[in-house]
Amino acid sequence: MYYIYPPLFFTLGAIFGSFFMVVGLRLPKQIPFANARSCCDHCHYQLRWYDNIPIISYIFLRGKCRNCNLGIHPLHIVVEIITGILFTASYYHIGIQWELFISLLLVSLLIIISITDFMYMVIPNKLLLFFLPTFIISRILLPLDPWWSMFAGAAIGFSIIFLIIIISKGGMGAGDMKLLGLAGLVLGYKNIILAFFLACVIGSVISIFLLSIHLIRRNKPFPFGPFIAVGIFISYFYGDSLINWYLQYLI
Repeated sequence: MYYIYPPLFFTLGAIFGSFFMVVGLRLPKQIPFANARSCCDHCHYQLRWYDNIPIISYIFLRGKCRNCNLGIHPLHIVVEIITGILFTASYYHIGIQWELFISLLLVSLLIIISITDFMYMVIPNKLLLFFLPTFIISRILLPLDPWWSMFAGAAIGFSIIFLIIIISKGGMGAGDMKLLGLAGLVLGYKNIILAFFLACVIGSVISIFLLSIHLIRRNKPFPFGPFIAVGIFISYFYGDSLINWYLQYLI
């Protein structure tokens, strides 16, 4: 019976990924998304149900609107595939237990903030506040070891970027600070430090590459939220193993 779970979680991830894309595009613009139907960004043609099937519709339509024939942003199918993969990875790493609920919530948050930060350079407060009580309650019911690690993680995650903002006089955004603090509730103090370190390393490597091929300019603002999201995800699943490996290597 367990063989049905991987395709099931991938399908659920793709469906939620399609919704997350709508949320990520509309929330910063304060456009309703809960009850509003999906439409073409160019001609505002309301999509039929068969035009809105995750992944499949994009491939079938060849990435173009059925009505105006203009291109659909490729980020749609990318988000659907990535969310499907991350939902499946969560199942593989955790299995069917309550921690899986926290994992899927964390993936959902990271996907949406990656979209909003990539597209608009903003991480909405409303989004973070929506997930905050759920993460707090979840970590009270499923505490970290030690139990106070969630509070230390939140304080450290928040403080790291707060200090960077003060020292650099705005080198990073307040949204990054709040995101790392929120993630600290879930990861704990050790893994949130690792998450920030990984985000800096990955962000630096990719930024240098993009600078070298002239896709970004040196003094132009660049979204750091997606790199924080990647660092958080890696640290959530592999943080303890990476820290133990590092300590063994160091000793």
